[in-house]
Amino acid sequence: MFYRENGQFKTTYASDQQIFGVAQDRWAIVLLLAFAFLVIPFAVSDYTFQAVLIPFLIMSLAALGLNILVGYCGQISLGTGAFMAVGAYAAYNLQVRFDGMPLLVALIGGGVLAMVFGVVFGLPSLRIRGLYLAVATLAAQFFMDWLTSRAAWVTNNSSSGSVSAGPLSIAGWKIDTPMEKYLLCLSILCVLGLAAKNLVRSAIGREWMAMRDMDVAAAVIGIRPTYAKLSAFAVSSFIVGVAGALWGFVHLGAWEPAAFSLDRSLQLLFMIIIGGLGSVVGSIFGAAFFVLLPLVLNQVPHWLGLPISTATATYLEHMIFGALIVFFLIVEPHGLAKLWATARQKLRVWPFPH
Repeated sequence: MFYRENGQFKTTYASDQQIFGVAQDRWAIVLLLAFAFLVIPFAVSDYTFQAVLIPFLIMSLAALGLNILVGYCGQISLGTGAFMAVGAYAAYNLQVRFDGMPLLVALIGGGVLAMVFGVVFGLPSLRIRGLYLAVATLAAQFFMDWLTSRAAWVTNNSSSGSVSAGPLSIAGWKIDTPMEKYLLCLSILCVLGLAAKNLVRSAIGREWMAMRDMDVAAAVIGIRPTYAKLSAFAVSSFIVGVAGALWGFVHLGAWEPAAFSLDRSLQLLFMIIIGGLGSVVGSIFGAAFFVLLPLVLNQVPHWLGLPISTATATYLEHMIFGALIVFFLIVEPHGLAKLWATARQKLRVWPFPH
């Protein structure tokens, strides 16, 4: 009975258009953010930051960017790893070639160049769609694999092909410890997540969803397919590019082209399918499923005291992980976000059945 809207009257348009219409949701978000910013930094180890939380936050950001393109606009993409690579290498070159380049400017610059790259490879979406568009975006992945391995200027003439990020600092704040890197990633995720949520609720977001549902009907009622599709590619690629720069600068520190391979693109696509297409929170659920669940499965044999080898534990982890993916797709094809929405709706009418 504690999750009710009774007595919560909306007397203005602003209150009626809130992201969280129920007061309990707003308080829950405030408590969750307070816990993430004020409690977690002092409660977990450096290993947890580096191996769990930082990858989870960056993958959530990348999945959010891809979800805008695939989930909201309906444009299938298999080149997300390439857009991440553009963001990472662009930010790296900005820092190397311009002395004193601020970190935030380098991250934004990486996102902007990834946005341009995404729009260029999004041009085929004006003529083709579906699996044909997926193959066209796959060309972006192959192009970046070739560019990063053949063009010496991309890696600043590195003989090994690997590059290393410089020291991280923002306005005199040196970001050295895993806790500080976690706070940086969390802050960027919150800012871009809020921006993405407001975008999909705006007029351009409604145009994206109209193109996703039926592009011919959307064009008939006056929506410009060129603007809608390319703007989705632009916004998606910008967010993914920033995530790629964070992945290289904050998580890896030093990387090579294999860090942004086709496997990364497929992993992100599976994240939003499992988490829920067309859902901001689904991107976070999908990232949690792919980043956190394998770590839990890897520790289960140790918790149960089972005497199995490391190789066997790895095989079992992959088998159980794959089975859980199939299970969730069968139980709820719309992803974990739909399960979450259903649970909230049940809670709103409890103890009544509907």
